Amino acid sequence: MLRAKMRPTDQLKEEHRAIEMMLNILGRVCDRIESGEKVNPHHLERMLDFIGVFVDKCHHAKEEDQLFPALQEAGIPKQGGPIGVMLLEHNLGRNYVQGMSEAFKKYKESDQKALFQFVENAKSYVALLGQHIVKEDVILYPMADDRLSEKKQEELIEQFEIIEHERIGVGKHEEFHRLLHDLRDIYLSES
Repeated sequence: MLRAKMRPTDQLKEEHRAIEMMLNILGRVCDRIESGEKVNPHHLERMLDFIGVFVDKCHHAKEEDQLFPALQEAGIPKQGGPIGVMLLEHNLGRNYVQGMSEAFKKYKESDQKALFQFVENAKSYVALLGQHIVKEDVILYPMADDRLSEKKQEELIEQFEIIEHERIGVGKHEEFHRLLHDLRDIYLSES
């Protein structure tokens, strides 16, 4: 049986599964912090790295720089439509990530209370991105599958590869997946 060609939306959905795993890990970390447990600061730093690079510089860049403009060319409006909502949510997410990063920096400078600012921003980020992913998977990506020609989809796959190599670097994608599995084993394997 021949495997169908991967569409750009298939790649983005695969990335969503990785992002959802990180959101679950981040949620569990927040629970631990709120219950007074110690969390390895290096893990927090690596989570922020994953979010900043894998989620924003890679995944969101593929959408913002390639997919969304292609959808606009195909007649889906930016304003008053799903693209505008997705862009707004990307920016809201960036604000929460900035809040997490600033709180983490204060925490590393011995401000223990900053950890609760980290948790507040992290929980908001987890809630936002969880809903955001569903909207893209259920509404926006099916629109792309229906409206974008096979040629355009092939171009997007090529552009996605360029983004991965130029913006995050060779091997970084795989490194992030190893990190996910390591953190999953630490934070999600408990009963």
